[in-house]
This record gives sequence, C-alpha cells and structure tokens, in this order.
Amino acid sequence: MSDLIDPQGNRLYLTAAERAAFLAAASRAPREVRSLCETLHFSGCRISEALALTIGRVDLDGQALVFETLKKRRRGVYRAVPVPPGLMDTLNLVHAVRERRDKRAGEHLWSTSRTTAWRQVKAVMAAAGIEGPHASPKGLRHGYGVAAIGATVPLNLLSRWMGHAVIETTAIYANALGEEQRSIAERMWK
Repeated sequence: MSDLIDPQGNRLYLTAAERAAFLAAASRAPREVRSLCETLHFSGCRISEALALTIGRVDLDGQALVFETLKKRRRGVYRAVPVPPGLMDTLNLVHAVRERRDKRAGEHLWSTSRTTAWRQVKAVMAAAGIEGPHASPKGLRHGYGVAAIGATVPLNLLSRWMGHAVIETTAIYANALGEEQRSIAERMWK
C-alpha cells in the first residue's frame, strides 16, 4: 500500500477540487494565515519549512521561495521552488518583503509555533468543508505532489522541489487515485 492511502483505504491527499476549496477558504482567513496557507498550497513545503522561511529567502525577482530542507540529516541544504506571481505579491503585501529584505533578511515571515500553524491550517480546511484523514498540512503537501504529476512535472524536478532525498519517495505521487489517475490515463489514450 502506498503512502497516499492509509491502512483503512482512505485517501491521504487533497484532490484538485479540495485544493481549490482550501484556497477559497484561505482567502477569507486573516492575512498571515492566508499567506501561510497559500505558501503551503503553491510550494508543497512542509509546515516546519514554511515557518523557517525568512524574508531573505523570498526571491521576488526570481519568483521562487528558497527553503532549507529540514528532513535531511544535515543543515544547510536548500532548494528553490518556483511559485506563482500572485503568491509573491501576497507575501510582499502581508510581510513587507521588499521593504524588509535589506535590513531584516534573517527574520521569519511567521512568528507562530508549529502547533498553532497546524491548527490554523486545519481550521481553514474545516471552513472549506474538507474532512477526513487527508484534511491536514500533510494532505495538502501530498495534494501538491499529485497535482504536479497530473501537470506532467518531471519526477526528478518534483523530487527537488519537495526536498526528497531519493526519487523513490517522490514516485508515490504517480500512484494517484480517482480523478487525478483518470486524468493521467486520458493523456495516454489520446
């Protein structure tokens, strides 16, 4: 059984419709919660990696976020993840990135604890009507991986963006179910 299905057979990732509902609910949340939720949604990062994000690692010109990969056995392993211009605008507006990058580059974007951030994300999921074992920050991360595979992002590139040590970890996203699996299969039938 893959890591996208729990022992009871439940899906552990958000579908495209759930991801859209999550973004809609996040747009109604307080600004800092919204920016955190959008960062998780558009980058596929782990919640601890988002909370470790500093002003200096928001590359406005390159349209990328530079995360320290926290699951590695050593510190100082970074990866740049391209994100949409709208997220960069949100981060700049909410966190004054452009104004603060020279003098306060080392400051974190969010000053909340991991537990509080986790609860905030769960509250946005509840507001979006997303329930079940996949209604979590990890489910959002898995949803990012599935969406990337559905958009034909090469596995090696997705592996780098997600900060996986081995490509076999990333390969679980090719085991998508339901609508995502059908979409991938339909491209093969054309």
